[in-house]
Amino acid sequence: QEQLVESGGGLVQAGGSLRLSCAASGRTFSRHAMGWFRQAPGKEREFVATINWSGVITHYAGSVKGRFTISRDNAKNTVFLQMNSLKLEDTAVYYCAASETFYSDLGLAKEDDYEYEYWGQGTQVTVSS
Repeated sequence: QEQLVESGGGLVQAGGSLRLSCAASGRTFSRHAMGWFRQAPGKEREFVATINWSGVITHYAGSVKGRFTISRDNAKNTVFLQMNSLKLEDTAVYYCAASETFYSDLGLAKEDDYEYEYWGQGTQVTVSS
């Protein structure tokens, strides 16, 4: 069982940066793939990025590729999302999630929220003009 707590959200101007953190309390963190999702007002939750258990393999949504970086520190049971060159459309509640595996049965990186077993409560990111 993983308990996930996000932090680091806030208000930032367009073009700025934020670093989100997600601290896990379970003893199996280092074996889980971790993902970041976000949900903007009136929209469905969408995939942002995912990282495998060792941190070697990552996968990003096209809308954030080149601007966001996912990483993890297994010694600290924490996963990070470094967000640079933020845009107004990045405004959303950001959630971290944990999955038993990185790849789906089809051999693809998991981008669907139902593929993740554990979720945090979310942290608000607001990008202003």
